[in-house]
Amino acid sequence: MLRRRNRLPCIPRSGEREQEVFEMASGKKTNTSPRIRYLVQLAVLVAILLLLEFTGIGMIKTPFLEFTVMQIPVIIGAIVLGPAAGAALGGVFGLLSFWECFGKSAFGVTLMGISPVGTFLTCVPTRILMGLLCGLIFRGLIRADKSKSQLLAFGGSSLAGSLLNTVLFTGVLTAAFYHTDYIQGIAQGFADSTGLAMNPFLFVALFVGIQGVLEALISTVAGAAVSRALYKALNH
Repeated sequence: MLRRRNRLPCIPRSGEREQEVFEMASGKKTNTSPRIRYLVQLAVLVAILLLLEFTGIGMIKTPFLEFTVMQIPVIIGAIVLGPAAGAALGGVFGLLSFWECFGKSAFGVTLMGISPVGTFLTCVPTRILMGLLCGLIFRGLIRADKSKSQLLAFGGSSLAGSLLNTVLFTGVLTAAFYHTDYIQGIAQGFADSTGLAMNPFLFVALFVGIQGVLEALISTVAGAAVSRALYKALNH
């Protein structure tokens, strides 16, 4: 007569049971924690942009030149958090730039008086596109850069972000306002001082000038150093 064997219950291994209990207790916590961390990091960079804007330290002024560092948090966010974050931060940067056109910036106030729509297009979409493209450029460079330091990826992306900010802003500015009396007056001043026949491309080059070079240098050094440190820390 065959004896009926009592079947022992299947007891999960310790590690599996702990994981099951953790998942049951936490629900969707394992899925939302990275998202919450992402939003917190994004909020910190937005706060830095607001701090730079409302304390006035986002615009560095010298007796001869003034240049902005507002693009640096956008570049850092695009590299560390990705293209979508870069676009969002670029949008914040653009809106703050547009807000200055209501009284804080004499140049912006003049543009607003000529064309509010043209001023908005010059300030906001250009910065959104800058942040988005900077993040995409970094994704491409980080795959191609096989060096240990990956300075090409971080430095190249930071430089690209600054150049995109300058080129997109001045490009749309020229397209929207070049034939207005105000910009023609500035162009004529360039022509008188250089003795050159003015055209839109030469106007952009002279308008950017040393200011654009300084912004690119500062953005490349600061953006690469900070973004590399944060990227390594967050992805360790």
